[in-house]
Amino acid sequence: MDGLVTIRARGITKCFGDVVALDGVDLDVTQGQIHGLVGPNGAGKTTLLGLLLGLAVADSGRLEILGTPIGRAPAAPDGVAGFVDGPGLYPSLTARQNLSALAALRGHDARAAGVDDVLAQVGLTDVADDRARGFSLGMRQRLGLAAALLTKPRLLVLDEPSNGLDPAGKKHVHGVLTRLAANGTCVVLSSHRMEDLEALCSEVTILAAGRVVFSGPLGKLAAENRELDYQLLTSDPRAARRLAGETAGIRVVDDAGARQDADVLVVRALVPALDELVVRLVSAGIALRGLAPVVSPLEAAFLALTEQQEADR
Repeated sequence: MDGLVTIRARGITKCFGDVVALDGVDLDVTQGQIHGLVGPNGAGKTTLLGLLLGLAVADSGRLEILGTPIGRAPAAPDGVAGFVDGPGLYPSLTARQNLSALAALRGHDARAAGVDDVLAQVGLTDVADDRARGFSLGMRQRLGLAAALLTKPRLLVLDEPSNGLDPAGKKHVHGVLTRLAANGTCVVLSSHRMEDLEALCSEVTILAAGRVVFSGPLGKLAAENRELDYQLLTSDPRAARRLAGETAGIRVVDDAGARQDADVLVVRALVPALDELVVRLVSAGIALRGLAPVVSPLEAAFLALTEQQEADR
């Protein structure tokens, strides 16, 4: 097995009674990668995260984590940490006491385990002696991340880690995860926040009805045959609109078509046609001051792929 592969899943199936939570899932995630799981409610994300954390076992298929085949008894694999459905905390204990208790369960004292270090990493030093029951959702998420970091995991599994975080807290947590990945830790996270996944993840897996409908680099979503709507802000809106209408593969779709002086132009196109339009704008001496998808490639793919999967059921 390639030493860089942290997770290798083949044909993973998991049922709960008559409900098929996972249906023949294949997945490869490598060392140092931040990999996102995306899908509607009930798609199987939480079930898959639970399998990675050893909280349950698959009914069939093969799962290898950190080079070790996972057996048929629930057990947390060595080198794996994280949380599903929110971190488990002792509300009557302080943040430091929560982490010290976890360290003691593993036979370490707080200093040896680096309790103060992980509190600093997640930005909770100032509230280290406050009881967890008074923590906001975002603070609890950060404390859960600190608990996972105590074990210095090689695979970190997180369920909605940005829940409840304000912009500063989200930036802090994103920085922690990015540094972990840069140092070789594999991070797998689920989120309904597309902007978080696009900011963090090098690859994503989209699940729908327990099946993988896409897995790969984010850039591949835009490169595949899928038109997206883009907003263009230019120095000459009228000329830009005229050029867009003359460019093959470009459709002007905004509601301001009758207003030739509209500042923002919205077009629908595949990436190659959009590239051609940009070249023609620049060649015509029109400055391109802004270009962005109206809906992100990830969100557009998520909607298209999951809706198609539901329609095929």
